[in-house]
Amino acid sequence: MRTAAEALKLDPDCAAEDLKLALESALKKVAEADANVIKAQEQARAAVSEMEKKLADSLKAQAAAESASAQIRAAQEKAAPQLEVERATAAKEIQKLKDGLAEKEKALKAINTALNDTPESIVKKMKTLKKERQDEADSRREIEASLNTVRKEKREQDQLFTGLKESSAKLVTIYRDLHAVSVKLHEQLQPLVAKGTEIAALPDLDTDAIEAIENPGAKDKDKDKDKDDKGKKGKNGK
Repeated sequence: MRTAAEALKLDPDCAAEDLKLALESALKKVAEADANVIKAQEQARAAVSEMEKKLADSLKAQAAAESASAQIRAAQEKAAPQLEVERATAAKEIQKLKDGLAEKEKALKAINTALNDTPESIVKKMKTLKKERQDEADSRREIEASLNTVRKEKREQDQLFTGLKESSAKLVTIYRDLHAVSVKLHEQLQPLVAKGTEIAALPDLDTDAIEAIENPGAKDKDKDKDKDDKGKKGKNGK
């Protein structure tokens, strides 16, 4: 009894009732401390579970963003040759029109010359001229059909590119928000975890992937600029 009193910091000669009350109070505090430890452990486990879920969502959003970036780059690479084809077709059409004007001038000269020809010669030349005009009309129709096809494909590519860009912008926003929440949860969880326990580090925000999605042509421009700068330095060095 004296030992118990001293352990509870009581007078060794204190009454048994005082000792009993002190013991009950001490046991109550021990029970409360155990309950608080259990509660803290449960909160830590819940926080870890929540952080793991957010981290998984963040990684999923990152993967989706990278996939969208790859789709945008693929769409751009696919659209570039079509634009070249369209420009080449337009140049070809202009040349056709120039050739058509030259043919008309030639036809006018032929008509002027034919005024002094015989009726049979005139009929023959008119048939030839009619055939040339028909061939010219057929060529124009073929060019117009080709241009319409190229324009339609370009519109479809533009619509696809716009849709991918909008979807990517939403994914980037989700990815940034999830990463910010994960960082905050990670900071809140740290003091709740027992000493010596390591918490998995969060991956850094993939700014390169975000930049590639928000400005898909930026890297290509930078590469072209670097090439130009190197070319200028090489010329100056010579």
